[in-house]
Amino acid sequence: MRIAKSLSLLALASLISVAGCGGDDPQGENPPPPPPTENPLLKARPYDHKVPSSYDAKKPAPLIVLLHGFGADGLTQDLVFGFSQLVDQFGFLYAYPDGTLNSTGKRFWNATEVCCDLEGTGVDDVAYIDAIIDDMSKQYNVDSKRIFVIGHSNGGFMSLRYACDRANRVAAIMSLAGAAYKDTNKCKPSEPVAVLQVHGDMDSAVPYAGAMMGGLAIPSAPETVAGWASKNGCQSMTDTSSPPIDLEANLAGAETTVARHLGCQPGGAAELWTIVGGSHVPAFRRPTWGEAVVGFLYAHAKPQRP
Repeated sequence: MRIAKSLSLLALASLISVAGCGGDDPQGENPPPPPPTENPLLKARPYDHKVPSSYDAKKPAPLIVLLHGFGADGLTQDLVFGFSQLVDQFGFLYAYPDGTLNSTGKRFWNATEVCCDLEGTGVDDVAYIDAIIDDMSKQYNVDSKRIFVIGHSNGGFMSLRYACDRANRVAAIMSLAGAAYKDTNKCKPSEPVAVLQVHGDMDSAVPYAGAMMGGLAIPSAPETVAGWASKNGCQSMTDTSSPPIDLEANLAGAETTVARHLGCQPGGAAELWTIVGGSHVPAFRRPTWGEAVVGFLYAHAKPQRP
């Protein structure tokens, strides 16, 4: 299917990107594996994680969960994003799991009908992410108001799906080159969630302008954000007065424009960062890229409940 072939390019492109990283080891020392768990979901699919050197069990720490693209894995996606290099700087707990292997050896997340449980396994990845958050919360003092999920491509689809199904749990998400449900009625968040969509307008795998993929429609990047703006009670018009950001190392100048919906309900946000000239796998300027995303996440903790 077209979507499988297109998104499989992520794995190859990721390896090419990693090969150009100058031999750096984004993980530093390998983190110890999580202790044995009784959860069968995690026994079947263990996950990697990293803890900041400043971690203090007496102080709640933010948690970021990274979801890889179709055909990649958690380690490869971390090498591309470079977030493990930011763990000590920002003091967040960090988990980067793997999706399910399909019959051709490609890892995927079952996010929407479009992407990417292409063989109809029905695996419940919302429950799997729940299990990761639960497990991290048992091991460490996770701040329940600062749980964040980020993802690329298929992982971006899954981040958006998780926000739909677990709005009471996740404070903010970032989707790079993902897409929401075309039918917005399929997403019924119980409360506002801060949503950041980052997308290259020259993306040929998950087109910025939307497309038919596998005979099914995906919304455009602006549609994805507008749908969340509506669910978060934001204004329909966007504020584009923020200066552009220089995120892509291979594009000249500050190429990424920022469109932000205003007037959202407490806890809600809807932003679109458009990488003008950007592809499906951008060559991110680091640490600028990660710092900008973490800055968005940290600015959108869950509000205090009455």
